[in-house]
Amino acid sequence: MRAVRLPWPALLLLAAAAHAGVLPEDRADVLYHRYQGGGLTVQGPSVLVRKKIGESFSATANYYVDAISSASIDVVVTGASPYKERREQKSLGVDYLRGKSTWSASYMTSKENDYKSSTWSLGVSQDMFGDLTTVSFGYSRGNDTVQKTISDGMGGKMLDPAFRKTIDRHDYRVGVTQVLTRNLLASVNWETISAQGYLQNPYRFSRYLPGPGSPTWARQPETFPNTRTSNAAALMLKYYLPWRAALEGQYRFYNDTWGINAHTAMLEYTHPWQQRWVFSGSYRFYTQNSADFFSDLFPAIDAQNFMARDKETSALSTHTLGLGVAYEFPVTWASWLTRGTANLRIDHMMIDYNYFRDLRNYPPGSVQPGTEPLYSLTANIIQFYVSFWF
Repeated sequence: MRAVRLPWPALLLLAAAAHAGVLPEDRADVLYHRYQGGGLTVQGPSVLVRKKIGESFSATANYYVDAISSASIDVVVTGASPYKERREQKSLGVDYLRGKSTWSASYMTSKENDYKSSTWSLGVSQDMFGDLTTVSFGYSRGNDTVQKTISDGMGGKMLDPAFRKTIDRHDYRVGVTQVLTRNLLASVNWETISAQGYLQNPYRFSRYLPGPGSPTWARQPETFPNTRTSNAAALMLKYYLPWRAALEGQYRFYNDTWGINAHTAMLEYTHPWQQRWVFSGSYRFYTQNSADFFSDLFPAIDAQNFMARDKETSALSTHTLGLGVAYEFPVTWASWLTRGTANLRIDHMMIDYNYFRDLRNYPPGSVQPGTEPLYSLTANIIQFYVSFWF
């Protein structure tokens, strides 16, 4: 039920693209993830396997599942019933090592009842200057199909045969990683994404005043532009402390042709303890302004060419606190496994929307439109996974 999906944990395949000069280790990861907040619960498993083939090739496969149940603000305000759905994502990748260059290719596909997506990606990275510098380039092409469910007249749901939209995406990436000193590592990355097609959610609406000073409001479908180009630049510094700990700082700036500018800053500290434990703590701050065509309440029907009330196009700010722990354990019950780790990560997210208002307890006519309280939510994200090296 959500168009313009951006898959997140399952991008392990892409995020783990090989570093130049070395292939990923042979390992398997089994993950359970859970997001709960704002009336939305997303949970499921993921399995990721990496395996070298000879001295020059490495293959990666990932299977990821989202089980989604929602009574979120978007569902409640439209009067729809809470829903459940399932999304499956599969991906395959291969890395080829030649000298100090690593060439990577991957393909990813995901499917749910009303949204299908496929993405292929190519990349290359090169070590140079005595392996102190790594330069990488990447390109991805994605094609999505957006559909919409409607009532089948018998108490169930069916796909609307008259509604079928597409999205075409292009993603260009370039990055440089530099060893600055014995203990300091820096990375600079740039990404440009161009999308064209149906870039909105078919279930969401904008609201407007039927007349000047009206005590009630009405709704109409959102209308988004059919193109969007975004640019993002990121800087990461990682400093290794004398007691084997590490301090990492990140900053990212984002802007797009919809008028959204966003800033992200993160600080993380990682601390080993004894021989087998690693603890980490982090703080992340994110802020953005509203899209040019966003309004919580438009002055009239068809007030402008593009009209959005999607809360993700509103100005907002997010604070996220995270804690993580990893434990390395010996594997004695399988001779073909060398070691294993158990990892737990918990993030607490707090989001405040600057202009998007909470209409759940304020139907049209109950209060003067535009005086409803602003919406905010808290969410908890849990990731637990076990890794085995072989």
